[in-house]
Amino acid sequence: MATPVWQHIPARLRRRVSLFLLCVVVVVSPDVGEASLGRRRDVSPSPEEVESYNRYYNYADLTRLLHSLAQKHPHIANLSSVGQSVQGRELWVMRITKDPNTDTPGKPKFKYVGNMHGDETVSRQVLVYLVEYLLAKYEEEPRITQLVTTTDIYIMPSMNPDGFERSVEGDCNGDAGGRANARDYDLNRYFPDQFQKINVNQDDIPEIMAVIKWILEKKFVLSANLHGGTVVASYPFDDSAFHQQRGQYSQSSDDGVFRYLARVYAENHPVMRTGEPNCPSTPEEKFKDGITNGAQWYDVPGGMQDYNYLHGNCLEITLELSCCKYPPASQLHEEWNLNRESLLAYMEKVHIGVRGFVTEASAGTALPDVSIVVAGINHNLTTGQFGDYFRLLLPGVYNISAMAPGYTSMAVYNIQVSEGNAIEQNFTLAPVVNIHTGSITVPMSSTQSATTAPMPTPTATSTANSTLNRVNLPGGTESSTPPFVSEQQPVQPQEFRHHNYADMELFLRKYSSEFPSIAHLYSVGRSVEGRELYVMVISDNPTVHEPGEPEFKYVGNMHGNEVVGRELLLNLIEYLCRNYGSDPEVTQLVNSTRIHIMPSMNPDGYEVAREGDVKGYKGRNNSNNYDLNRNFPDQFATTRDPRQPETVAVMNWLKSIPFILSANLHGGSLVVNYPYDDDKEGISQYSKSPDDKVFQQVARAYSQENPLMHNGHPCEELYPDEYFEDGITNGANWYNVPGGMQDWNYLNSNCFEVTIELGCVKYPKAKDLPSYWEQNRRSLLKFIQQVHKGVKGTVTDIKDGTGIPNATIQVEKIKHNITTAQTGDYWRLLVPGTYSLIASARGYTSVRIYATVPINGVEVVDFRLTRVHSEPKGQTPKGPEATQDPSEEEFQSFIKDLSLGQGLEQLVRSTATENSFRYRSYKEMSEFLRGLTLNFPKITSRRSLGQSLEFRTIWALEISNKPDEAEPSEPKIRFVAGIHGNAPVGTELLLEFAAFLCINYGKNPAITRLINETRIVILPSINPDGREIAKEKQCTSTLGLTNAHGKDLDTDFFGNASQRVVEAQPETRAVMNLILERGYTLSVALDGGSLLATYPYDKPVQPVENEGTLKYLANVYASNHPKMHLGDTGCPNNGQLGNIPDGVLRAAERQSHMGSMKDFSVDFGHCPEITVYTGCCLFPSAEQLSTLWAENKKALLSMLVEVHKGVRGKVRDKSGKPIVGAMIVLNGGVRVFTAEGGYFHALLAPGNHNIEAVADGYQQQRQEVVVSSYEAANAILIEFDMDNNIFGLPREFVVATAAASMTALVVTACIIWCVCSAKSNRQKDGFHRLRQHRDDYDDEIRLTSMGSKKSLLAHEFQDDSESDEETLYANKL
Repeated sequence: MATPVWQHIPARLRRRVSLFLLCVVVVVSPDVGEASLGRRRDVSPSPEEVESYNRYYNYADLTRLLHSLAQKHPHIANLSSVGQSVQGRELWVMRITKDPNTDTPGKPKFKYVGNMHGDETVSRQVLVYLVEYLLAKYEEEPRITQLVTTTDIYIMPSMNPDGFERSVEGDCNGDAGGRANARDYDLNRYFPDQFQKINVNQDDIPEIMAVIKWILEKKFVLSANLHGGTVVASYPFDDSAFHQQRGQYSQSSDDGVFRYLARVYAENHPVMRTGEPNCPSTPEEKFKDGITNGAQWYDVPGGMQDYNYLHGNCLEITLELSCCKYPPASQLHEEWNLNRESLLAYMEKVHIGVRGFVTEASAGTALPDVSIVVAGINHNLTTGQFGDYFRLLLPGVYNISAMAPGYTSMAVYNIQVSEGNAIEQNFTLAPVVNIHTGSITVPMSSTQSATTAPMPTPTATSTANSTLNRVNLPGGTESSTPPFVSEQQPVQPQEFRHHNYADMELFLRKYSSEFPSIAHLYSVGRSVEGRELYVMVISDNPTVHEPGEPEFKYVGNMHGNEVVGRELLLNLIEYLCRNYGSDPEVTQLVNSTRIHIMPSMNPDGYEVAREGDVKGYKGRNNSNNYDLNRNFPDQFATTRDPRQPETVAVMNWLKSIPFILSANLHGGSLVVNYPYDDDKEGISQYSKSPDDKVFQQVARAYSQENPLMHNGHPCEELYPDEYFEDGITNGANWYNVPGGMQDWNYLNSNCFEVTIELGCVKYPKAKDLPSYWEQNRRSLLKFIQQVHKGVKGTVTDIKDGTGIPNATIQVEKIKHNITTAQTGDYWRLLVPGTYSLIASARGYTSVRIYATVPINGVEVVDFRLTRVHSEPKGQTPKGPEATQDPSEEEFQSFIKDLSLGQGLEQLVRSTATENSFRYRSYKEMSEFLRGLTLNFPKITSRRSLGQSLEFRTIWALEISNKPDEAEPSEPKIRFVAGIHGNAPVGTELLLEFAAFLCINYGKNPAITRLINETRIVILPSINPDGREIAKEKQCTSTLGLTNAHGKDLDTDFFGNASQRVVEAQPETRAVMNLILERGYTLSVALDGGSLLATYPYDKPVQPVENEGTLKYLANVYASNHPKMHLGDTGCPNNGQLGNIPDGVLRAAERQSHMGSMKDFSVDFGHCPEITVYTGCCLFPSAEQLSTLWAENKKALLSMLVEVHKGVRGKVRDKSGKPIVGAMIVLNGGVRVFTAEGGYFHALLAPGNHNIEAVADGYQQQRQEVVVSSYEAANAILIEFDMDNNIFGLPREFVVATAAASMTALVVTACIIWCVCSAKSNRQKDGFHRLRQHRDDYDDEIRLTSMGSKKSLLAHEFQDDSESDEETLYANKL
């Protein structure tokens, strides 16, 4: 063979020629694709083929096809690569839109990403078919033409081309490999995650890094990530903070929108919409409506869909398209047909919601990176390069704001979003004017290069509202959109003057109106003279408590003549509002903190104080001349002054909001004073609290920013000897203050409060106010920042992720616990150091975690508690467990919603009814009840229980959806009033309550549900005779207390005949019969003369059985009453003074007596009853009834919710027959009995409880249950076996013993019979012989019978037996 010429060329020259030729090829090759990273790839196009839908495209085939399509449709298609895989394959993206080489303002960007897992291949092919379909149908089908013209569509068929090349067709379960990239990294596990730090080398995941860069550059609006392995649409979040493998619903702020988008895809997919994929590997798997929350399905940390939402402006869902991951190619056409309509319908949803532009006011230029904030949705997005934005929203009414540093925010209210295409709403922002210079400050361009920083440890703090959009990248880097840089100074308050009440009110209303997106004005109560105690709350979401966001408060002007705090707080309100969105410090504070500011706690005192007062007392006290800072309950001293309305209002305020840190602003010195304010001895000495170090830290934080205060010599002219090191002091070490507010904060809530003395002069001249602002401005801000120190987190149920309210957080070696808020979140202020934290809650196993508090910032510590297992003890039923149907699960959720957070409060607000309160006579009351039955016949039933001595009927009204039918499965609650005729408030409250329930039935879903699920019996007046003679406005009169016989009916309830001296009164007998009907789960009695709730017993019994539950039920009522739970039972008219913890007391401790109704209810009706005393005055004026109703409405509703808790169930035998009358023993003491149908229901305090079930003829059952304070009772099923014990011994042993005994008895009897039978036979033989030789025997007998003892015996024998033998013989013959 001839040697080629090429082989004769020297090797070095051959290499040079090769290099030259390669360069020529590269230079002359046509450009066939533009890579977004600046690269161009040369792949020769091939003529476009007709799609066959019966083969997979490998990388080379895919590349050729995409280039061919882009070349054929250049007016609507552009092919580019966003990066390369590990093995150097391009990550191709086809952009399809009109004018695909340019960005058009106002056109939303959409993307589909497929084949993220290389062996999940249906998505890869379906997206290729979608590209072909869009290009082919453009200008042929109007729908496609419209979609392509108005949408910027990006389609990436394969994010993992390396994995695809390793995969094997027909591999349905992924056994052959190919899922991960070429370095074996699952590409859907290594995106930055909000709940978990992702550690990975960037070089190992080039596909992820390329996609992250692509996401951040493009600002997509909507996206979907296509997978395989089942058939379902999954939406964020994909994981949770708890990383529970399954069952943990992780809700995003846009949960409703995500569920809607997922349903759009599923509803258009014939298989997916059924919710039953019927995959061979998981045949039992079902998805309601064909959709699922990602984390609820299974936990996926590091997923792409969550990253899109949290960092990319983009809402993305994940679509699982087929059971088989890599099905045979013959199925591809069917898969395309199944998904085509879903793919199109989903893309069209990029156009819903609100869209528009944000421009600069003066020049009209576009403003990029402006935050678009939707009130009530804690997730913001930012505008694109043209100032355009696209906010996907469901139909509804929204308040939307546009915010950017250096510009005045703009808010638009009541934007109506309808179905279909998005409504357009544009924003125009004006630059902030620098008041001092008159110049306009415009921020620098945001296109500066990004900075890098180490990846921070993930925390629970949401960054959604931050003006600096940070993106945590794998590998320890952080990409940042740089903050706006501005040299402007914060806007300072401009008007310094003293504000009287009217002026202050207008000021607060003005700022609340001008800055509604961050400022909200409310009142916590009124002063003695009726002035509102206003509070301005400032936050990015000011009207609600946001889980994870701490609550902070400032209180000023507690002493009316100490006015500096009042004016500083008004200045602070102005400063925060004016600088939000432009000053980073203010913006961060407002976004991350809910700040409550009460400028004046003593507005009455202020009105009489006088300017120029240096150290006087005029106006210091309130209008009743009480010092409000000596009026709070105290740990060491008894506060005997009556509690003032201002004090009560603040106490109630503090109980209603989970405050963490607070300051009380005073005047007369210059120092920060921290607890304790007094001590046991009542002398001036250091009184140390358990958190002394924390108090010193927060106190110094304030004083250090005020040089004059920090100096420690505050008022040398007035008090030359006074010195405070670092400008701080322990309160009691300075001087004793019993009844102070700061100590009450610390001891009765989670709130740490200090008292700040702001200046030596109490009421300085107005001209001096600017200097006070300048001295304290930095301190006021710095102190707020202290709320973010220590540890914070959530305490949740490990099973369902629900926050656990009132869980206890204990710090080891610090004897001061705090509790979680209603949503399970908590904050614990601590100084830097390492601590052992313990979280505990009733019904849960405690958890201990060690945490290190940093010098700066907060440590996030989340607790996941496990319920104490309800495992049966001893012999347990072997029957099936009680199952929950969907409606029962829905009801469980309903009760939980009402029990947690603001659920019950929202119900109260949503059910206002028109009412005109007055006291009704007996006749009017009877007609009122009759009117209810006539107007609401389907839900009411009235019956007579009996008559009073004066023949007035004692009425009972039942409210239920089936009032005339027995429904033993439903709990039954009894409301009773009027046992004392001189305390008729309870009667009027129950009449209004009955009307309230009836009127709202069918209108309010919650009230309707409660009535449908509960049997409510209302007994408004037990003592109508006494009521008729009682007199209005008589607060202490006993007229009408008794019945017509002068008998106090609450001393007439005796169940034992031996205890009764005389016959029961007719009123008592009527009520006793009602109680003895049993079936009641709870009873609430209303009385008057005090302000507290009592629980059994009234008789002096020690100890009280089941006291924990009884006290808990009383506490539920009191805690839902705005005043009662404060424990201030001081009723001057009846001599009651003092503080009752939580407003709850055992009845005997109030007034011990025998024969009470509640004791009878517990002992003989087996129903717990509490007595609620609604107010100090027994018979107040009718004008007060509306207030009393407002105070008790929520508490009464809480009882309707509480009656559904505890434990309930059904008792039956093995055959399924219900057992009526079975005894249920609770914790070895309290007994309830099963009703018709075998049902029982018992209320129990939260925690673990033992239940025993006993019934004659059946084996005793034992079980342990866990009761929650916020969950409806779970149904338990008790199934009895026959009793296997006889005389206390096992049935088998007794039966075996009896059988053995019987056997032995029978054998013994047989033996005796045989012996007797044998003896009898011998005797018979002798007698036969005698008869045969009768003559011989007769002679012999005669001869031998004379004179012989033997003959006598023989003769005797013969005589005795002759008669018998004759008989036997005769019978035998």
